[in-house]
Amino acid sequence: MTAAGPGGWAAAVPAHGIGSREDLPLPLGWAIAGAAAAVVLSFVLLGLLWREPRLDAAHAGRPLPAGLARLLDAPAFRRVLAGIGLVAAAWTLLALLAGPDDNRNPVPWVVYVLLWVAIVPASVLLGPVWRQLNPLRSVHALLNLALQLDPRDGLRPLPAGVGWWPAAAGILAFAWLELVSPDPAALGTLRTAIAVYCALHLFAAFLYGSPWFDRGDAFEAWSGLYGRISPLGRRGDGVLVLRAPLTGLDGLRPAPGLVATVIAMLSATAFDGLSGSSAWARLVQSHGWSRQAAGTVGLLATALVLGAVFVVCCSIAGAVGGTGPREAPRLFAPSVVPVALGYVLAHYYSFLAVEGQRAFIRLSDPLGTGANWLGTSHLQPSYALATPLIVANVQVAAIVVGHVLGVVVAHDRAVGLFPRARAVIGQLPLLVLMVTLTCLGLFLLFWD
Repeated sequence: MTAAGPGGWAAAVPAHGIGSREDLPLPLGWAIAGAAAAVVLSFVLLGLLWREPRLDAAHAGRPLPAGLARLLDAPAFRRVLAGIGLVAAAWTLLALLAGPDDNRNPVPWVVYVLLWVAIVPASVLLGPVWRQLNPLRSVHALLNLALQLDPRDGLRPLPAGVGWWPAAAGILAFAWLELVSPDPAALGTLRTAIAVYCALHLFAAFLYGSPWFDRGDAFEAWSGLYGRISPLGRRGDGVLVLRAPLTGLDGLRPAPGLVATVIAMLSATAFDGLSGSSAWARLVQSHGWSRQAAGTVGLLATALVLGAVFVVCCSIAGAVGGTGPREAPRLFAPSVVPVALGYVLAHYYSFLAVEGQRAFIRLSDPLGTGANWLGTSHLQPSYALATPLIVANVQVAAIVVGHVLGVVVAHDRAVGLFPRARAVIGQLPLLVLMVTLTCLGLFLLFWD
């Protein structure tokens, strides 16, 4: 897709993070030192004041008013949400198949802004919303209804060993599409990617049943894991409740591929910061590497390095705390989700604040004929919430708060798993991990 000119897709690329080192309220070194100190201080305070587990997904929370709970659980309401997802998918497919092959086409904004980024704050506020909107889940259910089959049943059971591995692979594949592929906004690229995605997941759903989507679909896993931070959730008895944020992460149990998935979530945004730096561009050019080769290796290396550091730190913590080094990474994997959230908000805040508006402007004219079907074509994006100073402050705050929340989740799990005498000392490797990720996150954001 040609994206030259004002408002084109190329103009959106810098919006991933328009704050700069000069916009920081403190020099970068001081900002990193202060962020690391905040994480350490949170660890000390938790050790003094948080002696017993408090995140109890099975029992905690205040039930929603009966009428609201009945509405949210009503089959009719769920069908309305599924219908919204199908209509939005059909609207997007109309633009994908018949829309203009230029910067007027809304599909890149739908895929990279609304589906990938906007779904994160929506999930944090409301829970795993993509599960209700997912058009592939709805298409699969409708086809099974027509065949008089139960969509939950496939041709064979989903092997237990599959776990979260498809989601991990899917998240990295999408990150590659966005950050590494030769022309991620080209209609040809998006048509191929969407066709492969739809065919793969519908085939897998017919083979293994609708439970495939929970962990096999990268977008459902992406939304579902962030949705566990939401104050809206279900207790162990299925009752809808309002509860303290982060409580849902307590219900996330160890499973194959879970560590790989949370590391993929973290790596996707970490590599976004690395690949967007001028230092990375100079490194690639000085060695004569192609952008795709360097990006592919860089993305995989980022995931492997972050995964190795996480596993080593958790294994040491498990050995000291008494849970054993092999199981500890799975047990502490939920603590990475708030950290990944901080990375997403830091890297994509300005992107969402500006290009999210442009997405709805473009969607009003999906065929590029000058139509104004949604009444938004005449609007212009506002930059009021995306000034460099605001963005820089949001980025620092998101990184710091995300890591502090990660320390909270890790601490709560540690005091529940480790003997009291080892609960604090056993977390020291995890503290080192969180401080390292905090410094790395800020460094990647403001690295020249």
